[in-house]
Amino acid sequence: MADDTERVKARAESLSPEELEAGTDDATAQAAAILEESDARETNRVDPPGQSVEHRRSEDTVELPTVDDDQAPKP
Repeated sequence: MADDTERVKARAESLSPEELEAGTDDATAQAAAILEESDARETNRVDPPGQSVEHRRSEDTVELPTVDDDQAPKP
């Protein structure tokens, strides 16, 4: 799939400093494995026994400031 190919390529080009320090013979294969594991975790999300896990987006975690009409940017 073309989207997966581009996604793997982008991930391979942006390995973390820890991943780069560890070294790799094949950054593309490493990126594909990382993304496959990530996708599996995302697909099979299960709350730990006896605990609930909140699934929030970043915009759900902060309060946006209120802007008065006189403070709003002028066009």
